Amino acid sequence: MVTVRAYAALTAAGFRRFSTYRQATVAGAFANVAFGFLRTYVLLSVAGSAGELAGYDRAQLVTFVWVGQGLLAVVNAWGPLDMADRVRSGDVVADLLRPVPTLAMYLCADLGRAGFAMVTRFVTPVVVGLLAFEFSLPGHLLSYGLFAGSVLLAVVIAFSWRYMIGLSAFWLLDARGLNMMWVFLWGGGSGLYFPLPVLPGWLELTLWIGTPFPATMQAPLDIAVERGGLGHAALVLAAQIGWAAISLALCRHVQRRAWRKLVVQGG
Repeated sequence: MVTVRAYAALTAAGFRRFSTYRQATVAGAFANVAFGFLRTYVLLSVAGSAGELAGYDRAQLVTFVWVGQGLLAVVNAWGPLDMADRVRSGDVVADLLRPVPTLAMYLCADLGRAGFAMVTRFVTPVVVGLLAFEFSLPGHLLSYGLFAGSVLLAVVIAFSWRYMIGLSAFWLLDARGLNMMWVFLWGGGSGLYFPLPVLPGWLELTLWIGTPFPATMQAPLDIAVERGGLGHAALVLAAQIGWAAISLALCRHVQRRAWRKLVVQGG
């Protein structure tokens, strides 16, 4: 029987694995900081003399940008899993023989990766942003806890869709095209490029209800800047919980279909 200790060990292994990529971590953090300055000045220039954009004041816009830059590596919605490679090589058969369910094994490893990114790639841009600009810090202690829960849900949701893209290799053999389409759509619909409230109301609502994109970035960022207060935060978290449940259920369904179609290639 798989124990909590086994899941904790898998999560710790994921943390250790990504902690070995020190040069990539430093380079990634530097890129996040550079783009943080660029995006900040672009959004502040759009806000202009009015001093606000779509309900965000200047301090909230600054916080939105820098916390978003920190969350990029934590959520990591664009990073493909190695599932597709293991399908092509046939190594996925070994995953089916492990005592830990494949979905849980990959999820624990990704949570470990997110944990390492949180203490490195998240902290660096946020600290730089705090030193360079005026931040809008949460006024309620509860907001910090809600933000942490929102980030965890965002990681789970993003992982679920990356996992399903990896499973698509059972039918497509090469999932790179589907992954590129996901990255393109996610960038525009998640709040990465701009706050979603700048869009027409009907389009923003469609994105929230019909896609998982806002639940991966816009949701934790809205909580971080306390847009709409604690009531809006509760609504956002409810949406994330719903999308996390739907996404994991879809993972299990697609995985069952994939196992039935299993064709081992290359050994």
